[in-house]
Amino acid sequence: MIDVPEYRLERIFNAPRALVWRSWTEPELLARWYGPGVETIIHRFDLKPGGEWRNEMKWGEKSDLSKMVFQEVVPPERLVWQHSSADADWNIISSQMMPGWPRILLTTVTFEETGAKTRVCLTMVPLDSTEAENACFAAAMAGMDNGWGKGYAVLDELIDQLKVE
Repeated sequence: MIDVPEYRLERIFNAPRALVWRSWTEPELLARWYGPGVETIIHRFDLKPGGEWRNEMKWGEKSDLSKMVFQEVVPPERLVWQHSSADADWNIISSQMMPGWPRILLTTVTFEETGAKTRVCLTMVPLDSTEAENACFAAAMAGMDNGWGKGYAVLDELIDQLKVE
């Protein structure tokens, strides 16, 4: 039996759940914080089970394409998708940026009201992965807090802007 690692990040945002949900599910808002430090282009965002989120992160002449397929959408409580690297035709491929990375990650995001704040819990688990892919993912997990942390810092600023609009 293969031991599958799970990345987990919990964070409380100082905003009502409806506002945090919007920041994750409205493409124009999502593109402002997802992938901090790069240009994020959302080519498709069909928020329903079976719908696709086609995402491009650009920096200079380089870009990285991702294809996410929603498995569950339960407003404003839960999002579940399969996350993969993609080629220019949006076919699932092995990551060009991280050799050995799992081809598919099951990503779950829950949104829980805690008074006037919202607890967001994000988990990522490799699907149908090899031992080597699991080891690559497990080795990268410690650094994932940094990337998500930068995105969440931008999200904090975005939420503050949205609260006064």
